[in-house]
Amino acid sequence: EVQLVESGGGLVQPGGSLRLSCAASGFTFRTYGMSWVRQAPGKGREWVSYINADGDYTKYADSVKGRFTISRDNAKNTLYLQMNSLKPEDTAVYFCAQPTHWDAFGRPTSYGFWGQGTQVTVSS
Repeated sequence: EVQLVESGGGLVQPGGSLRLSCAASGFTFRTYGMSWVRQAPGKGREWVSYINADGDYTKYADSVKGRFTISRDNAKNTLYLQMNSLKPEDTAVYFCAQPTHWDAFGRPTSYGFWGQGTQVTVSS
């Protein structure tokens, strides 16, 4: 059974940092590119970042570029998202997901496996 389990969310003040983790099991994690996706209250899901299977290529949404860093440890079957300089507009449920299709700009548009999500709230 495929499982993606996110952790590391919480309440943080503006300008603060959080590190999210996503533990994968039930599939060959090291052979799949992975993404982080978020959903803010009352809004649709927004792609945040992508990393290829080997971890040597990454891509970010403009809204998080320069503040967030995606990484992975294939030996531990774990995906990470380091989030710095957090803003109130980063408040959302964050999901890890396995992309299956991309648009012409290299941004994932659909996904196979999903986690259950972890809540990130940025507020003073």
